[in-house]
Amino acid sequence: MRAVVCHQAELTVEDLPDLTPERGQVLVEVERCGICGSDLHARTHCDETAADVAELGYDHFMRSTDHVVMGHEFVGTVLDHGPGASRKAFPVGSRVVSLPVLRSGDSVHLTGLSEQASGGYAEQVLVTASMTMRVPDELDADAAALTEPMAVALHAVRRGQVGAKDVAVVIGCGPIGLAVIAMLKATGVRHVIASDFSPGRRVLAEQMGADVVVDPATDSPWASFAESKRYLTEAIALAELGLDAMDKLRAVPMLPWAHVMRAAEKVGATPRGPVVFECVGVPGMIEHVVANAPLLTRVVVVGVCMGQDSFRPSMAINKEIDLRFAFAYDPSEFHQTLQWIASGKVDVRPLITGTVGLDGVAGAFADLADPERHAKILVDPTR
Repeated sequence: MRAVVCHQAELTVEDLPDLTPERGQVLVEVERCGICGSDLHARTHCDETAADVAELGYDHFMRSTDHVVMGHEFVGTVLDHGPGASRKAFPVGSRVVSLPVLRSGDSVHLTGLSEQASGGYAEQVLVTASMTMRVPDELDADAAALTEPMAVALHAVRRGQVGAKDVAVVIGCGPIGLAVIAMLKATGVRHVIASDFSPGRRVLAEQMGADVVVDPATDSPWASFAESKRYLTEAIALAELGLDAMDKLRAVPMLPWAHVMRAAEKVGATPRGPVVFECVGVPGMIEHVVANAPLLTRVVVVGVCMGQDSFRPSMAINKEIDLRFAFAYDPSEFHQTLQWIASGKVDVRPLITGTVGLDGVAGAFADLADPERHAKILVDPTR
């Protein structure tokens, strides 16, 4: 099979042996594979991430010295089955997507991010049958290929526990930020602010459903909704608010003020900040959000920063910032995403800005560095 191989940060098209499905695996002919922002980072910073993941007990994350077929956002048609993989569930010729985790013997590997699990920048890819899902007949390959990145966004939104009345702020409108915007709207969030320096990405943010789009060079994403007047921004604001509340509560004789305060908290009547999604993934962004966001902000870090970074814990503590990190998704979120794309509840088509063959992957990596040119480029191995 032909495939794009990453070695020492270089991408080359090579002829490799065809893949053979093992027990519990399905062999898939790749129709489309999306180029992910994490692939762009992994090509040049994989050694740092590999060292981190090795500390967690996984020694097979790609390193610069490996020869890795990347790509984990794929859709394709079934070619063959390994022992134990249901031919009834996935007949030959049926279109499928799959979570990019491959069980091989007693090991599990990350598809497209390990030498042990060849990815989707190729004519063929192996998938784990239990992690594979049929694509609804009405859904074409281009849209189905975006199931994986959109599932990342759905998981991030769920991690943020964003309510319909909350203000959500998306920092960075690259592919993952745009996906987060779409999933915020799909889950019923009424107020979504998007912030990006790129005019092109701001246009895409509007198309994906953002209610307010700002250029952070001229406008603050924290002051773009009337609700922002409720935000607390001064260091002593919480103490002042507490004093004012206690003055009023204690002025009422026999009032069980402590119970009133707890009840107010349960019904959401106490102060809160926005829910912020950091979707840039470069050093300094966490500190930027912590330093500039209002008090009581919940921050979900979605952007993949593969280098070391730092922020001021004292600033986060004084503001009582809630800092969370989101990684991947679970199978139910992946399935939900597939169904929402198929039904039209989530429209992924504005994200797709180009398609290349295997010979065009290296050039596509370079093109994606320019935010004005592309959002999501798909790889079609037959081109």
